[in-house]
Amino acid sequence: MPPRPDLAERSAPFLPPDSEIRQAFICQAAPNFWFFLVTYLTGLTMFWIKYRCLVVTRDAIHVLDASKASGGAKPKSLVATLPRQTQLGPVSGRWAELNLLGERHWVHKRFHQQIAAADLEAGFTRSVRTA
Repeated sequence: MPPRPDLAERSAPFLPPDSEIRQAFICQAAPNFWFFLVTYLTGLTMFWIKYRCLVVTRDAIHVLDASKASGGAKPKSLVATLPRQTQLGPVSGRWAELNLLGERHWVHKRFHQQIAAADLEAGFTRSVRTA
């Protein structure tokens, strides 16, 4: 499954030269899911949520900080680089929880196939949970 072209294009400047982007998806870091509900309904907790774009290349997983206004779709800086053999899934539900960099990150269902593809390429056989 190819990454969204806009995420790949906007992420490229923060990656090593000649990186081949295999997957890219948006996630949000928050202590628990209720932050999203409050943000969705009122916007009050928006400043506590970190918006991130994760980009998977052949060599690494790059965690990019992104602007809040874009909902994570416009990366601003590189936060961390994880080993390519980091397993991201399994994921399930409308909002799946990932633990990265010691924080809870939440990924919408529309990006679960990106996670499954990244884990499959890394040699993990099961990345999407069946309910």
